[in-house]
Amino acid sequence: MNLSFSPEELAFRDEVRAWIAGALPESMKAKLDGNFSHDDSMAWHKLLAKKGWVAPHWPAEYGGPGLDSTRRFILTEELELAGTPQLSPFGLVMVGPLIMQFGTDAQKKRFLPKILSGEEVWCQGYSEPNAGSDLASLQMRADDDGNGNFVVNGQKTWTTYAQYADWIFCLVRTDSTVKKQAGISFLLIDMKTPGIDVRPTLTIGGTPAFCETFFENVVVPKENLVGPLNAGWTLAKALLGHERTLIAAVGASRRALRRVKTIAARTALDGDHSLLDEPRFADRVARLEVRLKALQMANYRALASAQLGHAPGAESSILKLVGSEILQDCFALAMEAMGHNSLTWFNDGVVADIEAFVPNAWAYTRATTIYGGSNEIQKNIIAKWILGLPAAGK
Repeated sequence: MNLSFSPEELAFRDEVRAWIAGALPESMKAKLDGNFSHDDSMAWHKLLAKKGWVAPHWPAEYGGPGLDSTRRFILTEELELAGTPQLSPFGLVMVGPLIMQFGTDAQKKRFLPKILSGEEVWCQGYSEPNAGSDLASLQMRADDDGNGNFVVNGQKTWTTYAQYADWIFCLVRTDSTVKKQAGISFLLIDMKTPGIDVRPTLTIGGTPAFCETFFENVVVPKENLVGPLNAGWTLAKALLGHERTLIAAVGASRRALRRVKTIAARTALDGDHSLLDEPRFADRVARLEVRLKALQMANYRALASAQLGHAPGAESSILKLVGSEILQDCFALAMEAMGHNSLTWFNDGVVADIEAFVPNAWAYTRATTIYGGSNEIQKNIIAKWILGLPAAGK
């Protein structure tokens, strides 16, 4: 297994860095790592689409750049390191590849070009009030009306940025007479359909990221069913493998740790040394760097496996588990370095630009160990499928 980049791959990395520096609008550079708006994200989406890099993992036959897995990784990491607006993953990373794998020709023709161009924005309808980590317990129903449609009733929660979405992909219960995993289907729903009510929730991080979404007698054509009826659990597992690999966020953690060092270097202690020179603090930074380097190597190993054509499996749970914890720890250490200034996000302009983003990000990243499947669930997956341990009680 070769974990080193080739000269050609390093040249591609330089090309990506130069392009980002030149293409990123000044208005976005002024608030790197800030609270980018939905309009910022979509404007950046369109710039990347014009370059051909908005969906680095999409094959050329569906409009992607046809990059190999190493160049895809390089591009993704460099975008994270640069602090550019985060693109919505729901169309590009989740439902788009799923439609490629399981969708009909008509679904591919209808949905994929508009996902790629940014003409249509997607959100994810998985979790429900009593079905989060135990996703198979979902209750939202889709009943056959006998006229070529499903009628959908129920509620989804934590539907990230549903208020901006044109479409939602949902797991729905289509058979309640079988075991819970077997009676689930995967459905695409137009958010403009009568009967859908989206209610955003303001987070402590200052973003309206999460929504409750209600469905009351929502009529959905049967042609919006992806895959066979009652086979949605298979599709859901395939999608979550890609999502959990994404949540590793190596580039985002590298940028956050770089911020910790900058803040600590600017924080003067008694005498002529900084917080970064203080041995105990420097030791904590070093420990985080070692953990992050190990995660990066694990990501490279998954990358090498992908080059051989292997889809992400249970190993993606390791990337999600460790990556989410490291990102949280980076921002926690940044908050500690800021001291009393870590509580000043209510008073804009009080702290330096390098620090202003930290409290909001710290608050938002409390969710990283929950979304995409809670870390407790990831530990169960690792124990069962990688370590081969018996289930509890057996």
